[in-house]
Amino acid sequence: MEKAKKKKKFNLKHWLPFYIMFIPGFVYLIMNNYLPLYGLQIAFKKFSFKNGITGSTSVGLKNFEALFKTGDAFIMIRNTLLYNILWIIIGIIFGVTVAILFNEITNKLAAKFYQTAILLPYLMSMVVVAYLVFAYLSTDTGLFNHLLHGSDTSSYTAFYSEKKYWPFILTFVQQWKTIGFGMLLYLSTLVGIDKSYYEAAMLDGATKWQQIRFITLPLLKPTIIMLAILNIGQIFRSDFGLFYQIPMNQGALYDVTQTIDTYVYRALLVKPNYGLSSAASFLQSIVGFIFIVSANAIVRKMDKNSSIF
Repeated sequence: MEKAKKKKKFNLKHWLPFYIMFIPGFVYLIMNNYLPLYGLQIAFKKFSFKNGITGSTSVGLKNFEALFKTGDAFIMIRNTLLYNILWIIIGIIFGVTVAILFNEITNKLAAKFYQTAILLPYLMSMVVVAYLVFAYLSTDTGLFNHLLHGSDTSSYTAFYSEKKYWPFILTFVQQWKTIGFGMLLYLSTLVGIDKSYYEAAMLDGATKWQQIRFITLPLLKPTIIMLAILNIGQIFRSDFGLFYQIPMNQGALYDVTQTIDTYVYRALLVKPNYGLSSAASFLQSIVGFIFIVSANAIVRKMDKNSSIF
């Protein structure tokens, strides 16, 4: 009994530093993710600072009705969903492809250089990226206009007032900025694959494409599915900086750059309508939860071992 007590006491001393290190992250999680849940009731009230959240008049679902009656509702939901669906597909294809190519680099110095180069955009502030994009697309001083039309200013393209270009511009910027991080997630799985599989395949005369098809992709499948499910859970959210900073908040581009996140910000900034913006945020959270649970259920039905929960 005394030995068991000593062992238990020793274990507590061993783990105590880890629990102490856990406390700041746990406090942040509670303050940032759980305490704000109290404010969700604003979506069902006519909020007044004078009366506070609890004292404000309850209006039921009227904020949601007002949200869907606005002309922006269809636009922001359409843009949020379509961009995210497209980027999930492209992100998986590009992320897996780049990770496989990186895994083939044998020179350590070259691997570090390319890894740094592809990760650099991910570490850059979206404000900096916005000004880099502006340097290329500006009507008067943009590099693209000068390269394409020279000094003929009458032929310059006004990118910041032409909606048709922005789905492609936003897609390019989003992939350029995030491809490095996505690649790392897949690469971390690739480096853990037993090399004996590839050696056996080479002895059997398998080509590089056959090795990728029958060894690499099947072993990457759980990681691809897990990241796809997590991304589907965020399908009703968008990168605020990407959709607000990159187009420079140009009103002429709202039809292709307005998302739920930018709508919530503008609803608070311009009107301000706290009930409407809270209703949009509440809807965003509920739909995201439904999507991630549904996607996981479908995956669990097809392959139980690949589901998250």
